Amino acid sequence: MADGELRRDPAARGPREEREAEGAASNVEDAQESDAARRRRRAQFLRELHEAKQLRDRVQPRRARAARMRQQMRMRTFRW
Repeated sequence: MADGELRRDPAARGPREEREAEGAASNVEDAQESDAARRRRRAQFLRELHEAKQLRDRVQPRRARAARMRQQMRMRTFRW
């Protein structure tokens, strides 16, 4: 059979319900897997970000101290 014949003859591809059920099951698995992968990538990103901030604070102590002072001032003037 040529490709054109498969497109015109839906019976040659199999029942639609089976394909939809398989597709739905694989979509749920893909969503769970991608969600777990997204959480792993996010955790890795946050670890690297924290490490980069620590490195920046070590190599620029004056700027880090000024940032700490500004943060303390913000916390002192914050109204609940």
